[in-house]
Amino acid sequence: MQSMFWAIELLAQVLIFAVGVILALILTLYIIDRFQTHDAVRRNYPVIGRFRALFSNLGEFFRQYFFAMDREELPFNRAQRHWVEHTAAGHGNTLAFGSTRNLNVVGTPIFVNAAFPPLDNQFAQTAPMIIGPHARAPYEAKSIFNLSGMSFGALSRPAVEALSIGTAKAGVWMNTGEGGLSPYHLKGGGDVVFQIGTAKYGVRDHDGNLSDDKLREASAHAQVKMFELKLAQGAKPGKGGILPAEKVSDEIAKIRGIRVGEASISPNRHTEIDDWDDLLDMVSHIREVTGKPVGFKTVVGATQPFEELFDRIAARGAEAAPDFITIDGGEGGTGAAPMPLMDLVGMPIREALPQIVDLRDAHGLHDRIRIIASGKLVNPGDVAWAICAGADFVVSARGFMFSLGCIQALKCNKNTCPTGITTHDPRFQKGLVPEDKCVKVARYAKGIVKEVETIAHSVGVAEPRQMRRRHVRLMQDSGRSVPMSQIYPSVVQPSQPD
Repeated sequence: MQSMFWAIELLAQVLIFAVGVILALILTLYIIDRFQTHDAVRRNYPVIGRFRALFSNLGEFFRQYFFAMDREELPFNRAQRHWVEHTAAGHGNTLAFGSTRNLNVVGTPIFVNAAFPPLDNQFAQTAPMIIGPHARAPYEAKSIFNLSGMSFGALSRPAVEALSIGTAKAGVWMNTGEGGLSPYHLKGGGDVVFQIGTAKYGVRDHDGNLSDDKLREASAHAQVKMFELKLAQGAKPGKGGILPAEKVSDEIAKIRGIRVGEASISPNRHTEIDDWDDLLDMVSHIREVTGKPVGFKTVVGATQPFEELFDRIAARGAEAAPDFITIDGGEGGTGAAPMPLMDLVGMPIREALPQIVDLRDAHGLHDRIRIIASGKLVNPGDVAWAICAGADFVVSARGFMFSLGCIQALKCNKNTCPTGITTHDPRFQKGLVPEDKCVKVARYAKGIVKEVETIAHSVGVAEPRQMRRRHVRLMQDSGRSVPMSQIYPSVVQPSQPD
């Protein structure tokens, strides 16, 4: 009997010791997770957040038998996100065994490798391109890949800071989004594109009208290189928005030029722009006041209205033209939008881009108006396709969000973003450390450009802007691929031989 009690007592001591070790381990992991800076989920959810990485790593094995493959998830599949995450982390992006991509999906781009590509010492980096030759201060844009518009307010302060510093490190421009220019956009010292939305945030007077004084004040910042009038975005074309009163803090009110604690309404379009002539007048006015290049962002519903635009430019002269046009695809995203608009309105970028490029070139404006492509273009193949189609630049928002650590939790509109990117809750924001994330932002931007240059080299040209539509084939429903140049014959320009 005594030996039984001794055994029970020993077992109890072992259990107490084991529990103590487990608790000590949990406490240690808690402290490590709370104070590390590279993983926002673990920082916000110590210990528990580790299970996400564990399940993600084990997923490739379980998915062979039970679950969806890497390329079946929407809006961005696991393969797309993992490429961004690995690039941002500085890890290699080589794959083993074979591609998981189904090449028979209609529209899949297949790049045409050259029989005798340039040698490694004949490989050139992408050259800068001038935007706005008619402006007093033309912009020499260094990178083909840049950051699309995301507002401070939609994004958290640490997210904007990380993007600002990271894009500066990578030499790419940062678009402010329609929320105005905040101090956080300027923190990195890099190039900034000031977006003017329908509410004129940051450049409005007390009545909501465009203010020339505020325009001059914004353009006085040496970092502000261009101004972009936002007519529409892919996720909600033709729809404005309401900034709730509870979100209008002192800081937001000061940056946007609105009253503290009052709801602010963004009209569904610029009230003073009723037609293309009004738009061209506005573009010319802003360019004259600021001295900087000016363009606009919109979504294509049909090409006929844009035929009218280019006809008006031809009638008025090239000096009246916008310096750039940003084409957003109907598949573009945002923090919050009605489902019918997000799902069903606006032409996809893969249909819209070649048609607008052709209209521009047919009117002899290839070297006057730069075309910027936007809309779910987050990986090298997406960017290379857009360059082949005729885009001069490509911009991305959600790709850069993934580089910040976005896990596609789909909570952008709920102020509960677990990675601290789209929330103003301090509890979640503390998980995002700008000094760490800015490095990942820079790696992602540089990684995209490097691999697009690799694709260009493979198809037989020295740098990406020498790629043409003949360099990519698009899969058809017949099971055969067809050159893009056959589907969308290019309008040949003397300065840009096909």
